[in-house]
This record gives sequence, structure tokens and C-alpha cells, in this order.
Amino acid sequence: MFDLRCTVRNCGQVLRLADTCLRCDNGHSFDRAKQGYWNLTQPQDSKSSTPGDSDAAVEARHRWLQSGRMNGFTEFLQTWVDDCLGVSGDEENVRVIDLGCGEGTFGKALFHDRSVTYCGIDLSKRAIKLAARSWPQATWVLANADRRLPIVDVGVSLAVSLFGRRPCEGLHRVLVSGGHCIFAVPAADDLIELREQVQLEGRQRNRSSAIIDEFAKAGFELVEHSNWRTNVLLDADSISDAMAMTYRAFRFSQQQRMEAISSANVTLAAELLLMKKTA
Repeated sequence: MFDLRCTVRNCGQVLRLADTCLRCDNGHSFDRAKQGYWNLTQPQDSKSSTPGDSDAAVEARHRWLQSGRMNGFTEFLQTWVDDCLGVSGDEENVRVIDLGCGEGTFGKALFHDRSVTYCGIDLSKRAIKLAARSWPQATWVLANADRRLPIVDVGVSLAVSLFGRRPCEGLHRVLVSGGHCIFAVPAADDLIELREQVQLEGRQRNRSSAIIDEFAKAGFELVEHSNWRTNVLLDADSISDAMAMTYRAFRFSQQQRMEAISSANVTLAAELLLMKKTA
């Protein structure tokens, strides 16, 4: 069982498995959902009745990842994962958290032989249900990682956030000294062909510099900064999925422009950061 901590306000005690539930020393308990995940959310975690990505965005991302278009991305990251954790498959001592794990495709691909010490965390109930169904041996947690990571202090060797949130303070607290973070963010030209046609702009934003600066101030050093890029031919359905999983809302005019595109060659690109906790 992955070492989790209570999310009740002002508690934070370690959760221990007791029969079919998790319980802390203060008497707070959490049942496991029938789908196989632990719901550690609290009323203050969200102002929405359905927090996290919408069901439509989750389903679109699931179809997108199941298509295999991101397999090259996963293969690239596998080298970093193996370097950080070693290739011995040590299931007892090396713990991994996957923040914003979504529907679980990346986690299962990268850590399939580490189910005992892997924990995926997401705030979307639809996403975490899909993840738990796909890989029931792993630990899946429904929680708001931005408020407080439900992980014990200094208990994690590797944290990954692939196109998700990166709670800097929480990551510093849970990572062991010398532990690593792997971050992926959309590169400046990711989906640029669709953005130019649908949104009538090709704005290119650099996201990595701010991340590097923020984590450097918190006691992390940049180990490696790389880029992954490919070009794919998309049909109309895939174009719709690409935009739905990336942009939450469209104006009517943008929706019309998107629906008018029957196919397109599109750039997929990501910036990848490998950082190490040094202080």
C-alpha cells in the first residue's frame, strides 16, 4: 500500500489500511470506491460539484492517447524514468507519484512494473475511474494536489507531472533528498497549425523558464531540458479530440472553423524538464 496521509483539515496523519478502508490515528477514515480508487477530497477542495477536467475532455484525451500518437513521447521519457529509478524494479523502496495522472495511460506505460509503489493523483472523478479500471494493481487517489499533496513527508523518489499541475511546495515536502521531478509542458509550437486555423492566432508561449526559476528558488536544480516533437496527420474526429482536451471552451465562430477542417498535418511538441531536489 502506498503511504498516504489524511486530508482532513489540520490533520495530515498517516493513513493505514484497516479492513477495507484507510484510517488515521485521529479516527478519520476513507472508503475505497467500488471502481478501485481512494477518494480523499474534502468539501473545501473545490467550488464545483464536478472538479477537475470535464468528462468530455477526459474522454477526448483517452481516445487520443489510446490512438498511439504519443507513444514516441512515452518512449523518450522512459529513458529518464529508468535513469532516475534504476532498472532493477525495486518495488519496496522506490516510490513514484503521478500528478494530474488523468486516465492513467502515461502512468501505466511508464511504471507498469512498479504497481506497488506507484500512486496516480487527479481531481477528475471520470479520469480516476478510467485509470483504476485500466490498472487496478496501482494506487489511484482522487484529491486536490494543489491544496495539499496527500503523501507522507520525504517518501517519494520520483514525481512526474505530464501536462498537469506542479505544486512546488508540496513536491519539495514529499521528495527525498536527491529525488527527481519530470515535467512536461506543451512547447510553443504544439498544435500550432490548428490554433492558427481555429483561433486565428499562432501565439507561441514559453512555459519552461518560469518553471525552472520557481523550482530553483525552492531548492531544485535543472538536470536536463529537452524537447520532443513529431508531426501527425489528423482526421476530423482527431482534430476535435485534440482541441477538446486542450481548450475547455470555444466561441461559436471557432467551433465552426474547427468543424470545417476535414484533415490536417499537425505538430505535436513538448518541453521536458528533469529537475533534482538539492536542498
